[in-house]
Amino acid sequence: MRLFKHLFLFVILTTFTACGFYSFTGGDTGDAKTFQVNFFQNNAPLIEPGLDINFTNALQDLMQNQTSLSLVTSGGDLVFEGEITEYRISPTTATANNTAAQNRLTIGVNVRYFNNLDEEKNFEQRFSFFFDYEGSQLLTGGQRDTAWEAIFERITQDIFQAALADW
Repeated sequence: MRLFKHLFLFVILTTFTACGFYSFTGGDTGDAKTFQVNFFQNNAPLIEPGLDINFTNALQDLMQNQTSLSLVTSGGDLVFEGEITEYRISPTTATANNTAAQNRLTIGVNVRYFNNLDEEKNFEQRFSFFFDYEGSQLLTGGQRDTAWEAIFERITQDIFQAALADW
């Protein structure tokens, strides 16, 4: 009986993954073999040095970690490009002394996605997310890195789902 369970599980997993019906990452790459992520220039009114390259790298890393596609610098089957359009720090709550008790960093990215194998899947869309932190803290060093990591994780997952989730 145990052998039958293992054999059944093997057949099910092989069927779903071999035919391209399902990927355990949730992404449907179809017949694509390559992807490219063009540099996301920072066009936000507030320029934070390094934000552009760190975001570009975060999207490349996510695609490499969650798909079997190869990263290329040109001619990709799937192409991601765009720009950072928002980098804003704003108070979310105030203290009795009229100072910020909590601040929010918001990052917004405009993304253009091109599927060169199926143009019906192309899109242009804005993605954004935020990170709240104590008003008494400065957004520098480790605090900034933590904020960027949390925001990039959410935005890149949202981009991945918009581009490759075929629900």
